[in-house]
Amino acid sequence: MKILIDARLYGLENTGIGRYLINLIKELNRIKTDQQFTVLLRRDYYRDLKLESNWKKIQVDIGHYTLEEQVKLPFIINKEKADLVHFPHLNVPIFYKGKYILTCHDLTMQKQGRNASKLPLPVYYLKRGPFLYIAEKAINGAVRIIVPSMFVSKSITSYYGTDRSKISVINEGIDKDKYLASGNLGELETLAKYGLVNKNYFFYVGKVYPHKNVDIVIKAIKNLNESKEREALFVIAGAQDEFMGRLVKLINSIRVKDYIKLLGFVKDEDLRILYRYALGFVYPSLSEGFGLQGLEAIASGSTLLCSNIETFKEIYGRYAFYFNPMDVNSVSSTMFSVLNMSELDKRKYINSAQKFIDKYSWTKMAEETLSVYHSALE
Repeated sequence: MKILIDARLYGLENTGIGRYLINLIKELNRIKTDQQFTVLLRRDYYRDLKLESNWKKIQVDIGHYTLEEQVKLPFIINKEKADLVHFPHLNVPIFYKGKYILTCHDLTMQKQGRNASKLPLPVYYLKRGPFLYIAEKAINGAVRIIVPSMFVSKSITSYYGTDRSKISVINEGIDKDKYLASGNLGELETLAKYGLVNKNYFFYVGKVYPHKNVDIVIKAIKNLNESKEREALFVIAGAQDEFMGRLVKLINSIRVKDYIKLLGFVKDEDLRILYRYALGFVYPSLSEGFGLQGLEAIASGSTLLCSNIETFKEIYGRYAFYFNPMDVNSVSSTMFSVLNMSELDKRKYINSAQKFIDKYSWTKMAEETLSVYHSALE
């Protein structure tokens, strides 16, 4: 059996899908099997990625949602004569007629529309129609669909009318050892680099699209500092884009600059330290397919505060402090409760939460994905 994986989005620069591909390929590569794999990679990763002898790499520098992807990519795939292709995103070429499975991480672009796009307005409207057509055709044509949560499974069934029997819920994982902190001098140096030594701060990392709802935490931190006896910062890590620019305008307009620190893009090696020394990681999103950052925060030894949306309740269970993401007072009161937790209570929470997240394993994810490959070809 020959499986081809379209890994053109491999790499951390491609955020969630990129991280998913990194771990899927790493863990599949560790499994001892006679299974033959072919993987499509962009130039940098084609050169640097080391794989076992049952893997074949092909350099494919074709952009996503391009005419070249629609016309040229099917010929490249067909040439490999794969029994099954795994597309990790919704951009399946409409002219590809072979058997494939699809990973659908969420329906954010379908449901949030313009709020989840950085494209200029005319370009967005020009591309939205083709995107929706390609996505629907990809969903309908897949022999199996992998999703990270029951919430996404139900969303696909509701939105597209997809038969539930062809959807497999496979949770994503967490590399727990990567986030365990050692408390060494290097950690203090990292905090000093960001001006956070001996600072009380809540933390957020990720995109700041409108549906991520970060603006409500900015308003809540203002409430917290102005109405309570103890002060705290809200630290945001994320690359500069037009949505971050909008957030800066909000910060200036409500005069909360003294309580906010914007770090820009933060490398993974610094991220675990920022998680660990935070009072808590605040995840106010209105819509998510999984919620990996919350697991990263727990693995790093942080407290998780998050919106009470269905996905988060499914993934985090009782190991999060939930708030109403539409109510500033609910957010600020939850932050205040965490701010005033005793060290003993916080340690008990962290210990139990870290045991809980052992269930989320990239190894398990890869093993279950391999089983889906096999079942798709039966």
